[in-house]
Amino acid sequence: MFRKLVVLAVIWTFGLIVLGAFVRLSDAGLGCPDWPGCYGKVTPLHAAEEITAAHASDPHGPVSMRKAWKEMVHRYFATGLGLLILIIAAVAVKQRRQLGQSPLLAVGNVFVVCFQGALGAWTVTMLLKPAIVTAHLIGGMLLLSLLVWLMMRQRSWSGVGEAAFRFRGLALLGLAIVGAQIILGGWVSTNYAAVVCTDFPTCQGALVPQMDFQHAFHVMRDLGETPEGNLLSMANLTAIHWLHRVGALITLLYVGWLAWRLYAQNVLRSLSLAVAAALFMQLALGISNVVFHLPLPVAVAHNAGAAFLLSLMVALNYRLAQR
Repeated sequence: MFRKLVVLAVIWTFGLIVLGAFVRLSDAGLGCPDWPGCYGKVTPLHAAEEITAAHASDPHGPVSMRKAWKEMVHRYFATGLGLLILIIAAVAVKQRRQLGQSPLLAVGNVFVVCFQGALGAWTVTMLLKPAIVTAHLIGGMLLLSLLVWLMMRQRSWSGVGEAAFRFRGLALLGLAIVGAQIILGGWVSTNYAAVVCTDFPTCQGALVPQMDFQHAFHVMRDLGETPEGNLLSMANLTAIHWLHRVGALITLLYVGWLAWRLYAQNVLRSLSLAVAAALFMQLALGISNVVFHLPLPVAVAHNAGAAFLLSLMVALNYRLAQR
């Protein structure tokens, strides 16, 4: 039962990350401008009067019945995941002897999901500040990684041998690179910088376009503004987008090389092939976002691909740690 609960939590968290990306990319993040309810109500249906009034006063604004439902469904699923992780922690503590493992990881996930809930609230109440929205994405990916590690612990795996053990450090670096690239991607998305370059492999007709890094990665600022309150320039947004492309190239070269080395050395061949396939699929989705001007299904799939690649890298690191 414990193994099934953990697997369910992994699938649920993955789905929630994808749902969160859908909410953000469809501009529904402020569909309900308060938290945890919608205008203080349990469902948008109960807040129909307030939503209708807000939409009537600003038809192109962030509030509409459709957007409110998207936002609240995401919150309902997040609440369900929190309850599931709490149950997993309780079972891990109660049955720690039968399971033969420390419950610390399962209990730690409770604190992570609670902090993730707080970030979700701040995302709304702080009006989509890029730092908070990106931190919310990082929290979701961290929770997914911890749950994948916990899931891997629920099965006995054969050791990879001393020869393969030397890849442990290389795989850990690959995991760090993938994580950093996901953070860069989140920063692109939360700053709405995905479509400032609509050509590939060039950006605005040049391999190195005009950029301004001065305010591009400043954390403490409002959406679309510099710390002084001025609007971000096109050069600022271009710097964000371009650095994500550089990160994609580094990720492709390093993780692709790592997967090839593992396959060539006959180490976890199936897993290394899965990593390579997920990597190239991510590349294709990223290029498609640029060329086709960020279509919603492709953009959501790109977020899903990032979560899947991260999960595979966590699994790879776990397996390589087994002598």
